[in-house]
Amino acid sequence: MQTSGTSDHPLEDHTLEDLLRELTPQVLGVVVRRYGDFAAAEDAVQEALLSAATTWPRDGQPDNPKAWLIQAASRRFIDEIRQAQARRRREERAALRELPPEEVEEQDDTLRLLFLCCHPSLTPASAIALTLRAVGGLTTAEIATAYLVPEATMAQRISRAKSRLKGATFELTADADRLRNVLHVLYLMFNEGYASSSGAELQRNDLSSEAIRLTRAVHAQLEDGQVTGLLALMLLTDARRKARTGSAGELIPLAEQDRTLWNADYITEGVALAVEAFHAPPLGEYQLQAAIAALHDEAERAEDTDWPQIYALYGLLEDLSGNPVVKLNRAIAAAMVDGPDAGLKLLEAVDDELKDSHRLDATRGHLYEMRGDHETAVDYFRAAARRTTSLPERDYLTMKADALTGTERTPQ
Repeated sequence: MQTSGTSDHPLEDHTLEDLLRELTPQVLGVVVRRYGDFAAAEDAVQEALLSAATTWPRDGQPDNPKAWLIQAASRRFIDEIRQAQARRRREERAALRELPPEEVEEQDDTLRLLFLCCHPSLTPASAIALTLRAVGGLTTAEIATAYLVPEATMAQRISRAKSRLKGATFELTADADRLRNVLHVLYLMFNEGYASSSGAELQRNDLSSEAIRLTRAVHAQLEDGQVTGLLALMLLTDARRKARTGSAGELIPLAEQDRTLWNADYITEGVALAVEAFHAPPLGEYQLQAAIAALHDEAERAEDTDWPQIYALYGLLEDLSGNPVVKLNRAIAAAMVDGPDAGLKLLEAVDDELKDSHRLDATRGHLYEMRGDHETAVDYFRAAARRTTSLPERDYLTMKADALTGTERTPQ
């Protein structure tokens, strides 16, 4: 769901909870921009939301819910200022910075808030947490659960992030470095939701869906090939979500998925965006990844996949990024085009960079299985299973090894 700059929110189209969730980042963006204190602004907005949740069902929804929330949060913020004598100067500046009604009506600060949450001074982990809290509307407990850390730890991470942003410029800057950072944070957020790095669940749909929603918001306001490419990549990847797990939550690899379960609407939209992005120079990583994802999704059967084209695209992506995971994926494509020995040869180039990664062992296991060397494949599958922190991946790799040795195993 995309946020909207309009103030017209009829009750029949929104539940109160949905409306407040949609308006929260817009209102928080205005209050942060007006007063410059992220933590205090968030407290004021939370008070306004609580007041709205209490009074609107009783007294009726105001004609302009967004303006009502902004004014309520502003009053709360100013009241807090007035209670502290040491903040008198700040109170006077804030009181003079009243926004004209038309700015409340027309300006949507959600995107500015997103860019602020992805400030270069923050680590990716802190930026993701703050983005999910301030823009995505997730609670601290929900974010902590998603990343398998104690709630207190996540609360400290978010609090430190807010402190680092105190005094940061609240402007929507389109410079390449800031946009790159925003897209990287959204990319990491999506990946963690689509393929959780640890824990019992293979996917966290709330994280991947929120990443798509936020990327849509960026795409709606910025014409940029990388933004378009990232949105295309997310849609084309997420289109396979329902087919990635079986009835017991077990992992189903791409080649074995029931493609009738793929989201056809996402594929149609994603392919169109991927084509648009590919023809928007300069060509970047997200555009190339989207093109590869489109080739996978357009194949009606696994055996129809255009592996030579995918192999060529991975070559371009490797030249552009130098990323060892890209080299690993290129090795898989090479094996599909020229046989497993060609893929195994390319894997030698990432031995040092990925020596502790379960992905390298899993890929070698797959290629040795293709080669018919089941004994070596089993060794690599079991090594990968020991290294992964994802329980569904561990179970899948263990089952692969057991299947090659004739041992039956039930998914955990």
